[in-house]
Amino acid sequence: MKKTVAEIKDRDIVDAVFLVKEKIVAMAKNGKPYLTLKLMDKTGEVDAKIWDNADQVGSLFDRNDFLAVKGKASVYLGKMQLIVSELKRVPEESVVLADFLPETDNDIKGMEAELHALIAGMADQDLARLLRSFFEDPELMAQYRTAPAAKGMHHVYLGGLLEHSLAVARLADAMVPLYQGLNRDLLVAGALLHDIGKVREMTYLRCFDYSDEGKLLGHITIGVEMLHERIAKLPNFPDELAMLLKHMILSHHGQYEYGSPKRPKTLEATILNYLDDLDSKINGIRTHIRKEPDNPSRWTAYHRLYDRYFFKEKPVVAEGEGGTDLEPSELVAETVIAPAPPSPAHRPEAAPQQRQEQRQEQRQEQRQEQRQDQRERKNFSNNPFAILKK
Repeated sequence: MKKTVAEIKDRDIVDAVFLVKEKIVAMAKNGKPYLTLKLMDKTGEVDAKIWDNADQVGSLFDRNDFLAVKGKASVYLGKMQLIVSELKRVPEESVVLADFLPETDNDIKGMEAELHALIAGMADQDLARLLRSFFEDPELMAQYRTAPAAKGMHHVYLGGLLEHSLAVARLADAMVPLYQGLNRDLLVAGALLHDIGKVREMTYLRCFDYSDEGKLLGHITIGVEMLHERIAKLPNFPDELAMLLKHMILSHHGQYEYGSPKRPKTLEATILNYLDDLDSKINGIRTHIRKEPDNPSRWTAYHRLYDRYFFKEKPVVAEGEGGTDLEPSELVAETVIAPAPPSPAHRPEAAPQQRQEQRQEQRQEQRQEQRQDQRERKNFSNNPFAILKK
């Protein structure tokens, strides 16, 4: 009966331990609170609902806690969710943390070897010794190979920062033969260092989040500070080379509204901006598609930041299963109550009127999410030339 997130199918009875990524208390139209959770393990994430006794149950655990959860799975609006019937907080010492955090599919040691090979192949010895000062530092390298590249948009897994940085460096290397006069070593150094500040911006020993330093300064500012500190310790490092590399870090988000203090003003900085965006979007779209193994449609759910649906090459339908003619609200499993440990027990099925109220709350929650999507889209654009139209 125990399930990982990736193994959960519609109508499954789930009995497993998960890490609490999100915990939100919402209010029903009748004034009654309920809990919305996002549970995770290393295979993925799943939404969960606790409809009754929200105050009492919510006091038993916090975000980043481990929970032994029992419940029933159902597909709602193309996404899997759990209706929790029982839960119990699990002590940290009784779990293996590696079972709950997603990690890169690539070999970490292999990626490290590729990184050091890129440095060894540099003709510019000033850039080579700068990169060695970063990546031959055992403490920093341990952070660099472990950190995710982001909290939610792309490469959201352990090893994601190293994987993303190497991918951008490979793209940069591939660009050099196509355009005469590019500074290959500067491009590769910029690719490997553009997100270096994320080793301090992010926290990743439990759920991925931002550190206080990350929230107050951001990875671009942190990265320039780290670069300045390393260069200050290298004798006779060229001032102009330091300036160009700092500019690449400062401008790699491309536009002011995307968080860049400066816009790219060199060829290498411009190329880095587009290659960084390209790799992050490819990974983000692939991740979005993979999140919906139970959605039989050839189109994904709406992606609010990209402001579109994505077409899937092949529909994701489990063997022997087909679609359903039921309305999304009718796919919700019967209402159950999560009682307080230590003696949890199943509660009787909710009355029809109560189920109807819960369906109404789900519809209201969906409308709220749509309104939030519309607000967020105003602050996001995929068109790098949009600013020219203003």
